[in-house]
Amino acid sequence: MDLIKKTVTSVLILICWCGWAEAGPKILVVQSLNVAPYEEALAGFQTVCPGDITKVILSNPGAPEVSSFIRSPRPELILTIGMDALMKAKSIKNIPIVYAMVLNPQTVSLGEEERNISGISMNLSAENQVQTIREVLPKVKKIGVLYNPERSRNFVVEVIAAANRQGINLVCEKVESPKEVPALLKGMQNQIDAFWLVPDITVCSAETVEYLLLFFLENQKPVISFSEKYVEFGALMAISIDPFDIGKQAGELAIKMLTNPGGEPQRVEARKPVIVINKKVAKKLGLIIDARVLARAKVIE
Repeated sequence: MDLIKKTVTSVLILICWCGWAEAGPKILVVQSLNVAPYEEALAGFQTVCPGDITKVILSNPGAPEVSSFIRSPRPELILTIGMDALMKAKSIKNIPIVYAMVLNPQTVSLGEEERNISGISMNLSAENQVQTIREVLPKVKKIGVLYNPERSRNFVVEVIAAANRQGINLVCEKVESPKEVPALLKGMQNQIDAFWLVPDITVCSAETVEYLLLFFLENQKPVISFSEKYVEFGALMAISIDPFDIGKQAGELAIKMLTNPGGEPQRVEARKPVIVINKKVAKKLGLIIDARVLARAKVIE
């Protein structure tokens, strides 16, 4: 009996979605900025969930209020791209909302009243990131991390747990001011095999990063970062996100929300890490990166 119910439900969802796909659900896209990563996310979304799209870019001069687009004709779904877009739309309660390209959405108050909001963050899971580090640097057992507890405590707690499960020890030091960074790096350099530069602005000031990258290059320790620009400046690798795939994830979530209105909100992390590797730095450090890893990484010569 349960199998029959599931089959009937699946057929009804398919019929509904086919009808939408033919006509195209009305989708309002609210985008924070007109920048390439956000456009890539939208392109990924449209490959999975095409529709009759109206787009408003909040950074454009004279951009109309989001509320002016939800009266008539009313959109069946709102896609927000970027934090500002989510903040502008979150007060809307009676239309399904999917967010994408939002860093740390847990900082946004999404409670019981925002059950209509689901989405994909720009964050990769700690487990995913540690696994990626192991694939690139399988011999690394001790990794240094500097962080400001006020900004990055939750992330570091998750990363420590994930690293422990995968046989890696994190040597973590708290930092409250960029001025403390040089002394802390010198203190930990003999205890670690690599250093993980996390997205914490206390550690990532321009002067601090320049010093940090040069310090570890001179001391023959690889730096793992979160941005391609740091790989260009001397980090060995970065673990980044794929905006196009985040858009595809958001599209898959949108289909679920359109075909199953009133379901539980889903707020999940990005699923696909993008590896960026600086081949010259690897050579200077005497590291040989597995050919299978290089084949799926973006390599900077």
